[in-house]
Amino acid sequence: MTGPDLQLGRGQAAPVKQRFYDRPASLDNPRSPRRRAGIPNFEKFAWLFMRFSGIALVFLAIGHLFIMLMWDDGVYRIDFNYVAQRWHSPFWQIWDMALLWLAELHGGNGLRTIIDDYSRKNSTRFWLNSLLLLSMGFTLVLGTYVLVTFDANIS
Repeated sequence: MTGPDLQLGRGQAAPVKQRFYDRPASLDNPRSPRRRAGIPNFEKFAWLFMRFSGIALVFLAIGHLFIMLMWDDGVYRIDFNYVAQRWHSPFWQIWDMALLWLAELHGGNGLRTIIDDYSRKNSTRFWLNSLLLLSMGFTLVLGTYVLVTFDANIS
């Protein structure tokens, strides 16, 4: 639609309130127009991390479920001794550590994205992200502590 198509009455052009009248209003007036300070390209790296960690998690989680639920007798053989024998091997410790860390960071990054998308006030965003970081840190420290210091010889 050019000038002649938008004429009113005596050759007057119709007023257009937005600068780019063919674009959605949300692109011209974003809800959060602030430019983030911090690590440059952080969102790009977070996006890439979500894709690569998702691929790795598919293999780690399906492998974990197959070994725990279908291998040999399935769930009927799982007890403390089975876990102790499994965690005695560095391979399974690394497997479970990778599963723990990737799942926690993948889920935390997803929640961080949701918090950024739906929290309107900066203070709300700050406190929700702080709570998320605290809970992620607690879970990672506790899970890593259990995996590293596990002792099969309980007295």
